[in-house]
Amino acid sequence: MLKVGVLGAGHLGKIHLRLLQQSEKYELVGFYDENPEYAQKIAAEFGYKRFTTIATLIHAVDVIDIVTPTLSHYKCARVAIKSGKHVFIEKPISNTIEEAEEIIALANEYNVKGQVGHVERFNPAFIATKDMIENPMFIETHRLAEFNPRGTDVPVVLDLMIHDIDVILSVVKSPVKAVHASGVAVISDTADIVNARLEFESGCVANLTASRISLKNMRKSRFFQKDAYISVDFLEKKCEVVKMKDAPENPGDFDMILQNAEGVKKQIYFKNPDISANNAILDELETFADAINNNTTPVVTLEDGTDALKVAYRIIECFR
Repeated sequence: MLKVGVLGAGHLGKIHLRLLQQSEKYELVGFYDENPEYAQKIAAEFGYKRFTTIATLIHAVDVIDIVTPTLSHYKCARVAIKSGKHVFIEKPISNTIEEAEEIIALANEYNVKGQVGHVERFNPAFIATKDMIENPMFIETHRLAEFNPRGTDVPVVLDLMIHDIDVILSVVKSPVKAVHASGVAVISDTADIVNARLEFESGCVANLTASRISLKNMRKSRFFQKDAYISVDFLEKKCEVVKMKDAPENPGDFDMILQNAEGVKKQIYFKNPDISANNAILDELETFADAINNNTTPVVTLEDGTDALKVAYRIIECFR
């Protein structure tokens, strides 16, 4: 079991602490939070060992789980990596591209592994369909959230849309050629609702919408490719796959047949992939343990997190 310590015991940090304590792949050593009164309260309430400095926690573990505000990701990662510790970093990897690239360089220099917390890669609905997503040519995503003051210190692109950016980059194996976007700051100092269009060299186009001032929550992505439509509901953990194939010569009474102007007939059929219930956050943490123990590449690498951040900033630059 790998010894792990958590930096940051806020909303998400508490979830990480609980799951790491349950995990059979980690031994939770303790946590550090910069607010001493709050840290003492968490330690008393849940029984986790509280460390009073980042340095003492880093010294006591093999892995550091960074769940602090984005602005401090780089500082925390730098200290941990220079101490020879593996790092799991919540998304986004850092506040700037320069910081992200230095984290990669440091991890290579000190021969440690890093993973970024893009949790939607572990969503069971996406896992059930990702192998069916082949060369998509049009993608549409909607990630809408009711207003929550937590997270408004960063633009909605870095808070919400970056999840969809990472998912899209994981299935579209082509460089981004052009970015167009518009965003509006409604109740924050940064954009609260954003629409972006990504054009890839392959010809694929992705249309992304993210909002944190919606009346209802929604996290849906639709992938369109030759002879297939794939819908993934990340919130409800459901998926829908509609495929087409050449129509049989003698279709059955209940077969759905389409015929185009040239007389070509296609049969529409539905696939219902098996969705295995999971805890996505626990899975991302435990696959990182596997990558360390087996010396394999993490599912979401530091480079993946940096690529998503680069696209996010190209979007933000469109409406600055």
